Amino acid sequence: MSTAVATVLAVQQDLPEDIGKSGPLGLLLIVVLLIAVALLVRSMSGHLKKLPRSFDSDEAAPEVPDSPAELVDRAPGAEVLDSLRRQPLAIEPPRDDDGRPAGPTAQG
Repeated sequence: MSTAVATVLAVQQDLPEDIGKSGPLGLLLIVVLLIAVALLVRSMSGHLKKLPRSFDSDEAAPEVPDSPAELVDRAPGAEVLDSLRRQPLAIEPPRDDDGRPAGPTAQG
């Protein structure tokens, strides 16, 4: 263990004394960056104070139709009739050919 300590001490003695220490240029850089961040925060808070509390307008937005057919006033109940026309019928009329084989025929 004493050889490891001796090796570390020998390596530390060989290095120049300014290695691993920050210089005045590093301190200046940190101070400039801190000043820039402070100015940005101050500017952003000023911009945020100018914004309204809510972007919701007091007036209701006008309703824009999806197609020109929606511009025409429709009769009351027309929406219900249209939805019933689009739905399949619950009870269908009987079919002539329903795919079943014919019943027993009289052969004779």
